Amino acid sequence: MSHDLIIRGGTIIDGSGLPRYQADVGIKGGRITAIGKVSGPADEVIDAEGHVVAPGFIDGHTHMDAQVFWDPLGSCSCWHGVTSVVMGNCGFSLAPCAEKDKLLVMRNLERAEDISPQAMEAGITWSWASFREYLDAVDRLPKGINYAAYVGHSALRTYTMGERAFSDEATPEDLATMKRELRAALKAGAAGFSTSRTSAHQTPDGRPVASRLATWDEVRALVGVMGDLKAGVFEIAQEDLPTPERLHNFIDRLKALALESNVPTTFGVVQFRKLPHDWRAFYQCVDDTIAAGGKMLVQGTSRWISTLLSFESTLPFDRTPVWSDMRKRPLAEQEAALRNPDLRRALLDAARDYMTKPDRSVGAEARKPNFDSLFVLDKPLPPYHSIAQIARESAKDPLDVMIDLSLEKHLKQFFIQPLVNEDQDVVLAMMRHPRSVVTFSDSGAHVSQIMDSSIQTHLLGYWVR
Repeated sequence: MSHDLIIRGGTIIDGSGLPRYQADVGIKGGRITAIGKVSGPADEVIDAEGHVVAPGFIDGHTHMDAQVFWDPLGSCSCWHGVTSVVMGNCGFSLAPCAEKDKLLVMRNLERAEDISPQAMEAGITWSWASFREYLDAVDRLPKGINYAAYVGHSALRTYTMGERAFSDEATPEDLATMKRELRAALKAGAAGFSTSRTSAHQTPDGRPVASRLATWDEVRALVGVMGDLKAGVFEIAQEDLPTPERLHNFIDRLKALALESNVPTTFGVVQFRKLPHDWRAFYQCVDDTIAAGGKMLVQGTSRWISTLLSFESTLPFDRTPVWSDMRKRPLAEQEAALRNPDLRRALLDAARDYMTKPDRSVGAEARKPNFDSLFVLDKPLPPYHSIAQIARESAKDPLDVMIDLSLEKHLKQFFIQPLVNEDQDVVLAMMRHPRSVVTFSDSGAHVSQIMDSSIQTHLLGYWVR
């Protein structure tokens, strides 16, 4: 038999739990056709001796809905062994949406997911209104990885309700339209339906994104469409749950919905510093739902989720007038300003004043630094040195340390500040749960804020090693 490609002599780790073994892999028509001693001609042969041959990772939580149009290779996920992604999470998709209403969809994405409307305007040729037409547009692209897509609740609402989606409950007529559009999308190949109820998801002017205006009955009705069709997965970004009562009320509703609809349900779980034990309640919800006959899966990560700070991206002090003015200049001029004693003093004064004020950041936006947990990103894997530690050792102010380290690298130094999942023992416990999958990268979103496309290679490089 002839093959398009033979990968020879690699060490195969197939993800099944079996021991590694050496073999050839034959591929024809985009499919694996033989594993073992593969003979016969091939259009291409790769000598993989000394290398691992493994299935690509599946990243189930991305926001590549827009990025796919200007970067169909799927950077940075493809650089870390990801070969398939699911986009449209958290209620955010680009369809259904007619071109005339695209600014409504962009409003949902701009602050909540840090996806630039200018990039979307420049990078997307809007050729769809329905979800089927969106999938057709993605199909026509030359892609480096595989893409599946949820229908986003916010997009459904803006398509149906226009501006009312950001202020009103849906009328019975609105809900009927949304159900019809969701049904059509699922029949066209949508992977499921997603929504968000978290206050971290806001529009640029501080209003809730459209899905957050939905009642729970609206969510139930839309998930019920998937139950009726026996198709699709339900993904949800959770509500804010500051009290035990609200936590257990939400979990009870989520479990009831999974059981009444029989729709596979998934959501991300992280550990918050202020609520260090609440993550356990979600895993108990999963166990209870599975025991009752439902289907539920946790989207997890292999490390902390953190924001990246640098002069090449964003800094928390950018919100102050003196920093904002300086940061509009080319990098070389910023460096010159920081080397000028008078300008530096003014910048430091503004930064220190900012540190005394309430933090208004949401999601993964740069926030007031906690210098004990703000680290110098100078190598691929932790442990890293904190700014506070370096400041103590050098008898310097932490802000001076940040600036001096940045100047040493001509403002190309990155710093990393964990937002959630700071306790790595908890991260390990989450990963070990049988219904937890490392698949929560947010790739395609927060592009000036975080870079978690590497969570799978971090799993291998840090935890496995």
